[in-house]
Amino acid sequence: MTSTAIVNKVWNFCHTLRDDGVGYGDYLEQLTYLLFLKMADEYSKPPYNRDTHIPANFNWESLRNKSGAELESHYVQLLDALGKKTGMLGDIFVKSQNKITDPAKLHKLIQLIDGESWVLLGADVKGDIYEGLLQKNAEDTKSGAGQYFTPRALIRAMVECVRPEPMKTIADPACGTGGFFLAASDYLTATHKLNKEQLKFLKYETFHGWEIVASTARLCLMNLFLHNVGDMDHESPILRDDSLRTTPATNFDYVLTNPPFGKKSSTTVTNDKGEEKREALTYNRQDFWATTSNKQLNFVQHIRSILKPGGSAAVVLPDNVLFEGGAGETVRKELMRSTELHTILRLPTGIFYAQGVKANVLFFENKPASKTAHTKEVWIYDYRTNVKHTLKTNPLAYEDLKDFIACYAPADRYKRKETWSSKSPEGRWRKYSYEEIMARDKASLDIFWLKDDSLEDSANLPDPGVLAAEIVEDLEAALEQFKLIAEDLK
Repeated sequence: MTSTAIVNKVWNFCHTLRDDGVGYGDYLEQLTYLLFLKMADEYSKPPYNRDTHIPANFNWESLRNKSGAELESHYVQLLDALGKKTGMLGDIFVKSQNKITDPAKLHKLIQLIDGESWVLLGADVKGDIYEGLLQKNAEDTKSGAGQYFTPRALIRAMVECVRPEPMKTIADPACGTGGFFLAASDYLTATHKLNKEQLKFLKYETFHGWEIVASTARLCLMNLFLHNVGDMDHESPILRDDSLRTTPATNFDYVLTNPPFGKKSSTTVTNDKGEEKREALTYNRQDFWATTSNKQLNFVQHIRSILKPGGSAAVVLPDNVLFEGGAGETVRKELMRSTELHTILRLPTGIFYAQGVKANVLFFENKPASKTAHTKEVWIYDYRTNVKHTLKTNPLAYEDLKDFIACYAPADRYKRKETWSSKSPEGRWRKYSYEEIMARDKASLDIFWLKDDSLEDSANLPDPGVLAAEIVEDLEAALEQFKLIAEDLK
């Protein structure tokens, strides 16, 4: 069968399960379990003959030979047993549960997967199937999975600006479903003719991720596995842990990440009466410049800590990081002092599944200790003012960011040229000196200079459909802020 036909088969069955109330997230998890078992079965046979560490009574064959209530009961036992294993096997099945309550449909899904030789499919085919499912899951707003899914066009642009090199490590302290790792892997294989040693390093040692949500970490592992990153014989490249919790024991050459949206870190605590409530969580780390419950500011500090001297980072962060006072001002000043914060990309609204988000990409390079600030000037590309994107009618495409990449000048960013001047005030690319920024209130980096056409007069109002979509985004964003305030008041 063609790859398109396989994708259609997988999609169609997903729709069938949705009729029974099985969401995309639950379907993805069940598909992950069964795909892993099927591929392990294929690897256990000639010409591979691998020891997959899966007990014979819980392997793929044990599922193929059962049906009805017997299949359902056995599947539950299988998930429980494999979830107690170590290594990648245990990481895939940890806390796994059967969400397909109809044994007939579970049997049909097993037959669907059994009908293909998945190991023989190219990594691009397997990866395309899984990435498509991940994106569909992100689009299902009820699942909340969109917070783990960064637009792939933005990820690709960030990777092309950073230009990772072979035999160097790449970390993502909030890796979600692994989008940055896969884009970096694609970039490395496309731009370098990798030798055997470099390919081995890429597969097993390049990537290091943290994901606090167990189900998302599982999806990430399978996504990497299907794209030929890591395998079942080695330790998982993903840790199921809060990356902010401890000072890092290892430093990395690159950090590419989009930390989760939401301003405050919180944790659940139980009082003397056994009642649970959410409390603001702060991290008392000696390597942090400021102690704060602001999740985004903590991630900025953590990312700087895990970078090697000379290491580069590209990080998606909301606007509050650019202008907030108190700890925010401290973090900005220290970031400009200890790293070279050289570029900010102002992103438009309407590109994330979390509605109403105003975000930016900060690019910086870690530097050794110095008495003077390493940041000399910050280049800002405003791709927000007068730019309209929506997830359905005008989603962000890679081509939309080509001008930014050209201005960024990845090959030699010291040869940049502004497109803004007093004679060309519409230019989106402009630089500000360190002195200019430090003279601003709270050393704010929330800088813009273009005229917003929508504020000029009513003749420039967008189409009613676009205007309605923007109103919905703003209301949903306001609702999220009220939810945070309500949690704090509790």
